[in-house]
Amino acid sequence: MYDSLPTESMIRKLWVGEAALYCDHLLRLDPDSRRNRFGGAVSEDYVRAYVERSFPRAVIHGFFIEGVLRGAAELQPLSSPHDAEAGISIEKPWQSHGVGSELLARTLLSARNRSIKFLRMACLADNRRMQDLARKFNAELSFDFGGVVGEVTPARATALSMMREMLADSHGLTTAMLDVQSRLLRPA
Repeated sequence: MYDSLPTESMIRKLWVGEAALYCDHLLRLDPDSRRNRFGGAVSEDYVRAYVERSFPRAVIHGFFIEGVLRGAAELQPLSSPHDAEAGISIEKPWQSHGVGSELLARTLLSARNRSIKFLRMACLADNRRMQDLARKFNAELSFDFGGVVGEVTPARATALSMMREMLADSHGLTTAMLDVQSRLLRPA
């Protein structure tokens, strides 16, 4: 289910100390992409407060190009322990290149391994990209008041699915640590 991404890119989880990377990414979104991500126009202050609320509650996977976060998928728990919502944001130059599919696949794996039984993806009625992405993962779409809600039921966790996430997390953590170290060692 994973598409091939550019060789200089990687997808990994964001760690608690990386909230600023997520905030910077969301603030770089062009107006249409930010509107699509949040379901309407939002201010920079709203974005900053949103990121502050999201960490460490949400599981966020990031798409990095040369160490810069350019896309993200968020698994945000809802009020019921078995319900969650997914949100995806991708900066314009990397849209329509399979990044959303990769990010949503990782988010579904995380949802599966956390016993999420109901995953919602809400988007605006004119956000065809998100609707197509939701359909790719067999979401049932329902149209309501100018918006669309996609519902996905993740598969049950297995030892293999848990191992896949654990291996991806180990690789991501190692890469994040090496990336920080290489930035510290670069000449100013």
